[in-house]
Amino acid sequence: MSSPSVRPRALAGAIAIGAILAAGALVSPSALLATVESVSADPVLFGLVVIALYLGRPLLALPTTPLAAVVGYGYGVAVGVPVALLGVVVTVVPVFVVARWIAAGPTDGDAGQSPSASVSTAGPFGSILERAGAVVGRYYATAGPVRGVVASRLAPIPSDVATCAAAVSDVRLRHLAIGTAIGELPWTIAAVVVGASAATVRTGGLGELGVTLALACFAAAIALLAAPAYRFVRGRRRERDRTAGRPTDR
Repeated sequence: MSSPSVRPRALAGAIAIGAILAAGALVSPSALLATVESVSADPVLFGLVVIALYLGRPLLALPTTPLAAVVGYGYGVAVGVPVALLGVVVTVVPVFVVARWIAAGPTDGDAGQSPSASVSTAGPFGSILERAGAVVGRYYATAGPVRGVVASRLAPIPSDVATCAAAVSDVRLRHLAIGTAIGELPWTIAAVVVGASAATVRTGGLGELGVTLALACFAAAIALLAAPAYRFVRGRRRERDRTAGRPTDR
């Protein structure tokens, strides 16, 4: 009986996503971020603008890398890296909370149910969501919450997608924060360095460095998940052998 409770939340989520997409289409990230250049000489005003950008990032669908470059442009590397990293961690929290609220479904009588297990929507779209939720749940069950978040941040996928995937699983907020800080560190350092070395505010990404960094971070994510993936495959193989009556001590 979770569908009647889930549908209003799903509808609210759809409306919120539509509003975010509309805001992202109406507001040019390049024009928005470029306006901070005029206030970069005032550290206090620049800091207030940066805070506003990070807090409003989910509503404007802004990527985190250009924001880190803006921070590097205004504060340099030494101050910019911790400020940008803190901004990334803070800005994923609202997305995580809202996505978990939408996925949580009914709260009365379902205290023992995980957020991912309570999502139930009729139709083909609901079936796709349920299968996706099951895959995400197996991923985090195999990798572990912190390792799973770190790998998802290292991989070159949109930050909000990784956040929503963590939200519909059993990942806790503290695990999300720790994993985000670790996984976003190389991206943040690179963006801050690029921003600090630029003559003007750059919003077009990391350029050629972005491709190299993406490949390196993707390789790191694969290496990080290699051991859990091996244990998962080995466990499934032993389970099949046990079911088939074959010896499993190999």
